[in-house]
Amino acid sequence: MIETALSPIPSAERNDESFLAYEEARRRHWDEVAIRTDPYRGWGGYYHRRLEEVYRFHIPPGRRVLEIGCGNGDLLASMQPSLGVGIDFSGEMIVRAQRKHPGLKFVQADAHELGLDATFDAIIISDLVNDLWDVQRVFQQLRPLAHPRTRVILNTYSRMWEWPLAAAHKLGVARPQLNQNWLTVPDIANLLYLAGFEVMRDWKEILWPLRTPIVDAVFNKFLVRMWPFKHGALTNFVLARPQPAPATADVAQPTVSVIVAARNEEGNVENIFNRVPQMGGGTELIFVEGHSKDDTYGAIERAIAARPGANTKLFRQPGKGKGDAVRKGFAEASGDVLMILDADLTVPPEDLPRFYDALVSGKGEFVNGVRLIYPMEERAMRPLNLIGNKFFSLAFSWLLAQPIKDTLCGTKVLRKTDYEMIVANRAYFGDFDPFGDFDLIFGAAKLDLKIVDLPIRYRERVYGDTNIHRWSHGWLLLRMVAFAARRIKFV
Repeated sequence: MIETALSPIPSAERNDESFLAYEEARRRHWDEVAIRTDPYRGWGGYYHRRLEEVYRFHIPPGRRVLEIGCGNGDLLASMQPSLGVGIDFSGEMIVRAQRKHPGLKFVQADAHELGLDATFDAIIISDLVNDLWDVQRVFQQLRPLAHPRTRVILNTYSRMWEWPLAAAHKLGVARPQLNQNWLTVPDIANLLYLAGFEVMRDWKEILWPLRTPIVDAVFNKFLVRMWPFKHGALTNFVLARPQPAPATADVAQPTVSVIVAARNEEGNVENIFNRVPQMGGGTELIFVEGHSKDDTYGAIERAIAARPGANTKLFRQPGKGKGDAVRKGFAEASGDVLMILDADLTVPPEDLPRFYDALVSGKGEFVNGVRLIYPMEERAMRPLNLIGNKFFSLAFSWLLAQPIKDTLCGTKVLRKTDYEMIVANRAYFGDFDPFGDFDLIFGAAKLDLKIVDLPIRYRERVYGDTNIHRWSHGWLLLRMVAFAARRIKFV
């Protein structure tokens, strides 16, 4: 059930003549826009279709979606939500939205006095914040409607386009608008912070707002991602989540599964058993042995036999590559939290509780180990490998529009429920990554998980040789980056 008007505007504003005049002028304005634009959308048709494409990339079908300032409901409907609720204070807009999209729920209400008795997976605010009297108050209205995994996605016109849009409105080729706030991205980020939200990232879209075959694709999928062209983009996007709530002592601690992909690591097995700590509500250790030339499998069997009652599982890898082994381990894991630990012990197992704390505290939803901050031991990484890792760090930071310092560190931690969503959406990228690192990072980015880097001190191997082949694997990684760019960056 959806109710409204549970949180009224404070009396000081309700009796403020300036506020009331502001709101009434805008209500009349958007009622008139709804009536005038019934038969014709102007030149904005392509612009709105492009917005739909961007929002659909971030909001999979079947989510519970709320849109504030929904207009005629087209954007909300394009999300294919399991529950779709649209809010607009224009009665004429609501009438048209309900008529066009009878499967969704539309409510006439003011965003400043919004109150609903439901929570949503995604909240959309498209081209609205520049038109509001009190942006902070509207953001505060959203906080009770968000659960910890809710994503707030909004877009707003860039100030660079203030004069071109004013000219378009006077010429009648775009929807007319009243005076705007023209907020910058830092302004919006600050107001979201004051309202209890954390900005995860921001980016720019739409350099060419008119439907022009080939030209619009080049401008809006490629050039808008490049310097200096991106500074001329029409709209700024902001993605935010609720600020994490402090952990409470009475909440049950999640259990942990540590997955160890082991190939030719016989000499490290005993140390793995001895050094992996207990975490949270209990830790299980899962080995996936990868057709070793030494007696890795036998060493694990003997270590398990010497520890009766230990929460340990052992499997033979069904295919090839570390990615295949990790997927097998994840599929067999029973823990709430999934961790990857490299069997070479170059990442100390003693650091795993720090990954656990970062995840459980809500500071991150995908915790990525970083080897490139602290000085590493002398023979921990060969010079060419170091150069390659730094290159992929820059490439991924550009691809994902957020800093990510070390893409190839083997230690990555996430919740099992999030991994299951990555698996469900894996078809978007396909089975393209034999190492597993890119598969997880790209999957987390596609789901808009909060990715955080956690620095560790990288150690030398004490047994065996690396399974990485610099040239052949480096070329494969480059091809994967190019493939992912087409699926993440240029969409």
